[in-house]
Amino acid sequence: MKLFILLFAGIIVLSAVLGLSSYQLSKEIIKDEVAQASSQAIVQAAGKLDFLFTQYEALSKQLAVDTELKSNLEIINQPGIGTLQKNAMEGEVRNKLSSITGSDSRLFAVRLVKKNLVEVDSYKSIGVVGVRTDEDIESKVKQIIEAKGQIQWFPTSKKGFFNIYGEPTLTMGRLLRNINQPEAEYILLIEIKEKALGEILSNLRIGESGQVAVLTNNNKIVHTQDTNLIEADSFIRLQQDGEKSGSFTTDNEYGVEQLVVYNTLDTTKWALLGYAPLKDFVKGTNQLLVVTLIVIVLAMVFALLIGYYVLRIVGKPLAKLCRLMEEGEQGNLQVRTNFKSQDEIGRLGFSFNQMMQQIGLLVEQMHHSAQEVLETADELTHVSKSTSITAGEIAAASNEIASGTGSMAIEAENENLLAERMVGEIHKVSAANDAMEQAAHRVQQVSEQGTEYMNQLVSKTEKIVGMNRNIVREAEELKNSTSSIQKILELMSTMTQQTNILSINASIEAARAGTAGRGFMVVAEEIRKLADGSKQSIQTVAGITDEILRGIEHTATSLNEVSPVIDEQMESVMEASHIFGSVKQQMGEFLLEIDKSSIFVKELIEAQQLLSASITSISAVVQETSASTEEVASMSTQQYIVSEKLVDLSKRLEEMSETFNQTLVKFIT
Repeated sequence: MKLFILLFAGIIVLSAVLGLSSYQLSKEIIKDEVAQASSQAIVQAAGKLDFLFTQYEALSKQLAVDTELKSNLEIINQPGIGTLQKNAMEGEVRNKLSSITGSDSRLFAVRLVKKNLVEVDSYKSIGVVGVRTDEDIESKVKQIIEAKGQIQWFPTSKKGFFNIYGEPTLTMGRLLRNINQPEAEYILLIEIKEKALGEILSNLRIGESGQVAVLTNNNKIVHTQDTNLIEADSFIRLQQDGEKSGSFTTDNEYGVEQLVVYNTLDTTKWALLGYAPLKDFVKGTNQLLVVTLIVIVLAMVFALLIGYYVLRIVGKPLAKLCRLMEEGEQGNLQVRTNFKSQDEIGRLGFSFNQMMQQIGLLVEQMHHSAQEVLETADELTHVSKSTSITAGEIAAASNEIASGTGSMAIEAENENLLAERMVGEIHKVSAANDAMEQAAHRVQQVSEQGTEYMNQLVSKTEKIVGMNRNIVREAEELKNSTSSIQKILELMSTMTQQTNILSINASIEAARAGTAGRGFMVVAEEIRKLADGSKQSIQTVAGITDEILRGIEHTATSLNEVSPVIDEQMESVMEASHIFGSVKQQMGEFLLEIDKSSIFVKELIEAQQLLSASITSISAVVQETSASTEEVASMSTQQYIVSEKLVDLSKRLEEMSETFNQTLVKFIT
């Protein structure tokens, strides 16, 4: 949607900017061309006005140097001149002025006005009223006098120079100086009809509804088509800034933009200007504006079609891929795309399918490995429990052996005391024959009991030897199982490394895909986290397995050290059994020979000495057997502790395998 909005807005803005800029540029070009053409027309018209005004300036110069007119005026102003002569001179002056007016229809009147503005001393052409005075007229006359013979142009007045005419006129004034006779100086006033300017400017057109005007320096209207506006202030504020001609735009009193072109007259310094609404010149550009609007509408339609195409080709596949990646993020690794195009979208879909397939295979392998680890943990737990039970039985048997050897040591001590007592009582054998017979019976009973104990000790020792061999064999099997676990852990570590590599490749592909691969990158990050967790779990299991292996090796070493001791114990027990058998046999013979005790006292003493030696040897053997048995019991206890620890480690391995398996269960392959 963002791509569609960006494309749509870009096409519309570009079309609008191009069309509007073309419209504005065309408008400016047309305005400049019209202004240039109008300026040329204004310049030509200004030249005509300058030519007209130059003619009247030339006329004033002719009158200023006209010797006949000058002579007549001097004669008229001579003191003491006769009335007839004065009237004749005045008639000639009036005729000259009237002839000038009659020969030029554009002239309204030509006057020679006395400086004091006295009617009787002034002269005029035929058909105009006389002189009158007011402050405005006096101000104008004063301006002419102060100019000292320089030409002065006065703008158009609705009622002429003296405000008494029936039509507007503009006036040129000049002082006809006379240095020799100052009283003969007169002010020459040439009054030109305002419509004469209209006749000259009648062919000048500015636009369809444009107008032409002549303005003074202070923006007073000298000439315009509407004579009612003469002497009024123009809405156009002309600021020439030293430029003789130029053009600009301004708004009229109604807010309509006007194109203004002007040119300054060389004679009067007034400005001839033409102005017309700008819209008269740029009507053709409105068609360009309409075309621009049509192009914008077509661009909108084109942008909508492109947007729909982009939405169909790019938007929908990306949305579908995002949904599939979200399902993959939830653990469903069975999702696949069905993009059939050969463009980047198709390649992205193919890469997504390949990635999900590889991830699924990897998860299945990890699940299988986790199952194997779980089975191995169960087997290890079973073996550890068997080892623990066997170690407990060995410890119990060792404790019983230690208890039996302790009893044998006590009995041996008792027999030794009895033998010593027999040495003291040997001389009383005859008197205590009955007591000795009873003692002999007790000795026989003790011997029988010792024989039974020795037989039990032999049986238990053989059982210990068999258990010890079983423990050694089971320890070797447990060591082999631990090696298998290590191989499985190495395989799982390799798979974890491959998972990390696959996650990195997936991150690279997601980075290449840009915004479209953001969800893909999330899946890759989850896979990487899972691989890191698997790696940590494998390291923990490897550490536990190494600890178990060290415990098994220590147990095997201890058992190997115990085996010789148990063998020696077995030999000692067998020897003690033979000795007890010999004791039993000798005690039988002693009972048979008890009746002959009196005769064989010496033989009894010797037998007693042999018995003492045998009892001493038995005591030593019993003590050695007791020490060996205690050592075996201690090692059996240590083996039992190690076996219990091995059971705990097996349980931890089983729990970790269950956790690992539960982690993989959420993935659907």
